[in-house]
Amino acid sequence: MTGFASARGAQAPYVWSWELRSVNGKGLDLRLRVPDWLEGLEAALRADLARALTRGNVTLSLRLTRGDAGGAGVLNPAVLAAALEALARIEAEAQAKGVDLAPSRASDLLGLRGMLEAGADSEDNGALIAALKAELGPLIAAFLEMRETEGAALERLLRVQLDEVGTLIARAADLAEARKAAMAETLRNNLARVLDNVDGADADRVAQELALIAVRADVTEELDRLGAHVGAARDLLDKGGAVGRKLDFLMQEFNREANTLCSKSQNSDLTKVGLDLKALIDQMREQVQNVE
Repeated sequence: MTGFASARGAQAPYVWSWELRSVNGKGLDLRLRVPDWLEGLEAALRADLARALTRGNVTLSLRLTRGDAGGAGVLNPAVLAAALEALARIEAEAQAKGVDLAPSRASDLLGLRGMLEAGADSEDNGALIAALKAELGPLIAAFLEMRETEGAALERLLRVQLDEVGTLIARAADLAEARKAAMAETLRNNLARVLDNVDGADADRVAQELALIAVRADVTEELDRLGAHVGAARDLLDKGGAVGRKLDFLMQEFNREANTLCSKSQNSDLTKVGLDLKALIDQMREQVQNVE
């Protein structure tokens, strides 16, 4: 979802510059900074961005200046009157309390927010707005091209990580198979020890309880689900498009199965594989946050 694009343009007497950037986000959050005196421009730009993008915190900035005398701007009478009234009140209060203030300067007032309305005169801004709208398409195209380049690199990384997950799953399956004989022998010894030391115990009930312990230690289902998640993630990458939310959900499922594998392992080597899986899945989750 991260990306950046910039552009410059001009139409006498105006010159302008664009910046379009985005960072990770759960949804699509559009933030536009455009002159408010260009009526209807922000709504049109927002609509175009919403059609082109689906995810990310996106900021579009337009800096517009005027090259002729009109660039000095037009005074806002209401803001000027309010500023002068406030200034007179401050000076009167200061004089009444015997406080000397430095003389006020016109430049101080001109720097107040809203004092100058650049371009907010009676001229028709239709041609300017049309020119600005026309530039958004190429800007978005350049922005998407950068994101696609980064996305291709991210896809390659995720595929490598999925291959590593598959390797760890195969390793875990081998370890789980190798521990079966040892676990069975341990269970038989435990059963014999219990039956030898507990008079009147129900042998069938004890055997059932030990069988349940064996079932709870079986990690076959977890490994099968992890393998299915790997396949689902690869399918999403093959499909392309806006798959970030689905991949994010899959990462949660990956993590759940890895946690269960660790809790049921009862074997140091298998536990290590489970921890390696968790670490790798965490890395993948960080990368997936940047997928649209």
